[in-house]
Amino acid sequence: MIRKVYTVNPTNSIKDLLVILQKNQIGGVPVVDDDNHLIGIISDGDVLRYLSPNPVAGLADLVYIIEDGKMEDVLREKLQTKVKAIMRKRNIVKVSPDENFETAIRILSKHHFKKLPVVDDAGRVVGVLSRGDIINNIAAKMIGE
Repeated sequence: MIRKVYTVNPTNSIKDLLVILQKNQIGGVPVVDDDNHLIGIISDGDVLRYLSPNPVAGLADLVYIIEDGKMEDVLREKLQTKVKAIMRKRNIVKVSPDENFETAIRILSKHHFKKLPVVDDAGRVVGVLSRGDIINNIAAKMIGE
């Protein structure tokens, strides 16, 4: 489990989020309130889907928008959007710090998640469990024998 968890507040902008993701080379973060309670989750995929050009524009229109610089203006405006507008708020899958290994594997594989927030009994984020953590644990136990 990763104990040094980067988080964002729902009032942070998408631009703030991108700085955190890029600076720390991570693909997503839990969204927490001022008391570090988990209230959402947001990933780089959520951001890309939000920033992507409107699919109703034809290819010729898209080329025009990009060449004319309008696309950059749209991106600049969208980067000011608050995280709360696009974060996942419902059905957030999480694990407790004492979750058993098999359950964590099942959750990550079933939902195709890359990371899971680890939340204590008070609802506070205390870590993040990643696919890499699971693989490293398996490798250390099975291959390191």
